[in-house]
Amino acid sequence: MLLHNDRLFPSEPSALKVARSLYAHIRNLPIVSPHGHTQAAWFATNEPFPDPATLFVQPDHYVFRMLYSQGVSMDDLEIGQPVVKDPRRVWRIFASHYYLFRGTPTRIWLDYAFQELFGMKERLSEKTADLYFDTIAEKLKAPEFLPRALYEKFNIELLSTTESPLDPLKAHQAIRDSGWKARIVPAFRPDAVVDPSFTGFAGLVAQLGAQNGEDTSTWKGYLNALMKARARFKTLGCTSTDHGHPTAQTADLSQTDAAALFGKVIASKADAAEQELFRAQMLTEMARMSVEDGLVMQIHPGSVRNHNKFVFERYGRDMGADIPGPTGFVHALRPLLDRFGNDKNLTIILFMLDESTISRELAPLAGHYPCLRLGPPWWFHDSPEGMMRFREQATETAGFYNTVGFNDDTRAFLSIPARHDVARRVDCAFLGRLVAEHRLDEDEAFELAHQLTYDLVKKAYRL
Repeated sequence: MLLHNDRLFPSEPSALKVARSLYAHIRNLPIVSPHGHTQAAWFATNEPFPDPATLFVQPDHYVFRMLYSQGVSMDDLEIGQPVVKDPRRVWRIFASHYYLFRGTPTRIWLDYAFQELFGMKERLSEKTADLYFDTIAEKLKAPEFLPRALYEKFNIELLSTTESPLDPLKAHQAIRDSGWKARIVPAFRPDAVVDPSFTGFAGLVAQLGAQNGEDTSTWKGYLNALMKARARFKTLGCTSTDHGHPTAQTADLSQTDAAALFGKVIASKADAAEQELFRAQMLTEMARMSVEDGLVMQIHPGSVRNHNKFVFERYGRDMGADIPGPTGFVHALRPLLDRFGNDKNLTIILFMLDESTISRELAPLAGHYPCLRLGPPWWFHDSPEGMMRFREQATETAGFYNTVGFNDDTRAFLSIPARHDVARRVDCAFLGRLVAEHRLDEDEAFELAHQLTYDLVKKAYRL
């Protein structure tokens, strides 16, 4: 076995006993994955994954950013290429550096997939690289390893992808037209048409207008186009929006001032402060739209994106060079909350990369405002330690019921069951400790384990 059966559980005997029982109770519950970055096209075409390198290395920035940090060339890993030309070579590079992942959540996720899906018992290394490659490559040819079969094997109840408002959603429509009963839905990610820092922003906004029959050179036409795009997403099952802004700043300008600001932005005459003000205003506009159409709003702030200029210029956006930055919520969210914070038709799920804000800002905010919920530890904190810190810092003020369970936020499809398994184990460990310390009755822990795994996520995302 690559993984111990008691991994991530408490070592203290009484807490361990409870954690084991709780985990047995919830381990086989369906996976609800309401936020992630897998590709709907995989399930629309249902074609075999081509090779181990394309499946495990190329799409996973957790993998290649670690290798890059130790001097492995992204060119040698063929990152950013549409097709991996020499997958065995890429795999051998990965395998020879697998020791770099010791102690990381990535190691747990990968070992889980290697063991549970491919039956591997020896650790991946330079010595076992070809054994792994050949075993995985052969199994990927089998019908039970097609994307739809894996979706069902993983016991996934719902899987949400993340799409631009400009996406025609043909893959989602194809899944529906195929008659396959799986529930794969898009999430509405408008960053490219609400963030003026995107390259070609004005052209993207014009494209949004053309697609939706609106004149997006005007403020009114621009907002109408966004509302029509949201409605189109809803017809294919969308229940949420997602906003990856640099900060959590919001604003509540008059419509006259907002229209004037939009004019400067669309004419590429806005400076950095005005661009930030526009993003802030658009979060409030999106909240207004969510009150009207019922889409749950996710805010993922705090990432200093594309920090490595060389990587950005050579490989493009979102290639593992994103770094967490300090993020404030109390003052930043106040304009939006002054307007909509008490509206029962609105749900906003807040995510953090600045852990110092959990107990100081986020838990008190979510513990008061009816519209706010706390998303699970995200990205750099999607780890056993990050999950435990989150429970310890958030529960004392926000409780359990102002959180939303777990979402995996992954591009790597085969990591989904592993990531959910880690979250379930950590929650059972936390609850087991509370029972052992006589802070929670055992029957309450069993109820909470089920809710943290399944019920809260469905309620929060209106699934």
